Amino acid sequence: MTKAARNCLWLVVIGLLLNSLTLHADDSATALPAELPPTLTWETNNSDPTFASPEAKRGGRFRTFVTTFPLTLRLVGPDSNGSFASYMRANNLGLVGVHPNTLNPIPELATHWAFGDDGHSIFYRLDPDARWSDGQPVTAEDFVFALAFMRSKHILAPWYNNYYSEVIRDVVKYDDHTIGVLGAVAKPRDEMLFEYSISPVPAHFHQLDENWVRDYNWKIAPNTGPYAIDRIRKGKYIEFRRKSDWWANDKRYFQHRFNPDYIRVKLIRDLNIAYQYFRKGELDSFPLLMPRLWHKKAQGKIYDMGYAGKIKFYNEVPQPISGLFLNEDAPLLKDRNVRYAIAHALNIDKVINTVLRGDYERLQRTHDGYGDYSNPNIHARPFDLKKANALLDEAGWTKRGPDGIRVKEGQRLSLRITYYNSGHNDRLVILSQEARKAGIEFELQLLDPSAAFKQIMENKHQAAWMGWSGGGLSPRYWQFYHSDNAHKPQTNNVTNTDNPVIDEKIDAYRKATKKADRVQLAHELEQLIFDQGSFIPTFKVPYTREAFWRWLKLPAFHGTRTSESLFDPMGSNGGLFWIDEREKQAIETAKDEHQGLPPLKIVNKQWAQTP
Repeated sequence: MTKAARNCLWLVVIGLLLNSLTLHADDSATALPAELPPTLTWETNNSDPTFASPEAKRGGRFRTFVTTFPLTLRLVGPDSNGSFASYMRANNLGLVGVHPNTLNPIPELATHWAFGDDGHSIFYRLDPDARWSDGQPVTAEDFVFALAFMRSKHILAPWYNNYYSEVIRDVVKYDDHTIGVLGAVAKPRDEMLFEYSISPVPAHFHQLDENWVRDYNWKIAPNTGPYAIDRIRKGKYIEFRRKSDWWANDKRYFQHRFNPDYIRVKLIRDLNIAYQYFRKGELDSFPLLMPRLWHKKAQGKIYDMGYAGKIKFYNEVPQPISGLFLNEDAPLLKDRNVRYAIAHALNIDKVINTVLRGDYERLQRTHDGYGDYSNPNIHARPFDLKKANALLDEAGWTKRGPDGIRVKEGQRLSLRITYYNSGHNDRLVILSQEARKAGIEFELQLLDPSAAFKQIMENKHQAAWMGWSGGGLSPRYWQFYHSDNAHKPQTNNVTNTDNPVIDEKIDAYRKATKKADRVQLAHELEQLIFDQGSFIPTFKVPYTREAFWRWLKLPAFHGTRTSESLFDPMGSNGGLFWIDEREKQAIETAKDEHQGLPPLKIVNKQWAQTP
């Protein structure tokens, strides 16, 4: 399972980089000029270090897995946000990427970029070599069409409709390879590059009408990345094939990357069964982030004999927003004191120190790992039964039933927690046992990831045990906490936070152009979100841990500052590993002859923040 799929175990944030900002129309937004301004200063970056190994070899089939099969191959519209979509999104390039070590912008679909004087507009020169997977050139028309596509009601995607109307105000074609993008509000330039970016949509492929959702469920859309879907066996696997003549093969930051010829993504619904596939050599790598996997599961012959290795690699990335999301629309959770009490009844430290073996750290706030934007003065409510009891008494939950659970007007203080990862069973059992001491009952509802996601997106949950992927240069608030997204399905405001003070701060945050102002507002927002009490932060992990068969090879530096997984076959900083077929044969022979190799366990702290 790769970063892409792992992220989806925590539920995928829709197109994280592109859709990280949404806001109301701002009257200060101007219009793009009719003619390309002659005074623009065009920038590019062809001087940062490359970050792949020239020793990498092409070839082989990389085998990985997902726990749920996609319901569609569409990237927008109903049921399009499953785990497999992460692979498809990672296989589409952006206009500009982020260098994984320097964090500077680097060319992808655009070779150059320039900023307008108004702070709203940004211009891109497209790479004339860029091609869709069907061989058609990527042109300015594909970006203009993307705007119309994302605004269309035919795609049944309100979030995208809103984003591409309220945030991306306009896209103008100046010639076949030059476009301008107008953002709703002025932004610092480094943030404009990514927040006012836009991905192309192949205009020649889509017939946009009222049947689009149905007609394009299983059509394979052209993409701009190194792989294309080659085979589909519904309910079994989907396989990508590398494009032999991929247009970016020789571009500076893409050389020696995306090395396997094939990537097979197999459906294995159960994580334990998936590990058995890995142990037998039928998967090439396996995530070991969970302590029980690292300390207990990943033991035995394949490691002792040196056929498979383990690596712990520290990274420096924004942490996922992981925790318990309380739905304020649920009658039980309307009372803030009840929400606070639940937070004080969660013995997170006990989970960390027992089933997590002290490997994880307590996530203290909603947004962590964003440098100046993170508010260090926010600390998660600690486990404190005395406080929990006092808050519940104050909320009127003063009586207990014969089993110790509090009751009020004939109703039990019972909260249904929806989750989708059976590997978290032991964590939630401990939390349930501890919460009962405060008279709170947790009804644990384990669902298939797709079913859980559907329930949460339809606002039918009471509490969701989940996480949103971290990322971007600064925190995002509108999609998670603005009342525009409350009390309606298919939004990311799964807590249904509806607070005019928070709304006001979010609106100000999104309009601020100076970093100092945005940082100050972010700190204030973190405090308001903490006071709201509808999100209870749980865990953070500042590294990745993975097992791999030794025929998988990594660069000498193993990964980059922002590598969330070392064996991601795609993505803006993925595709660094390769398959050594000769060593694969040697290891297979060694297994047959019971010959051992030196065990391999790597710990890399190059990017550790607290080595």
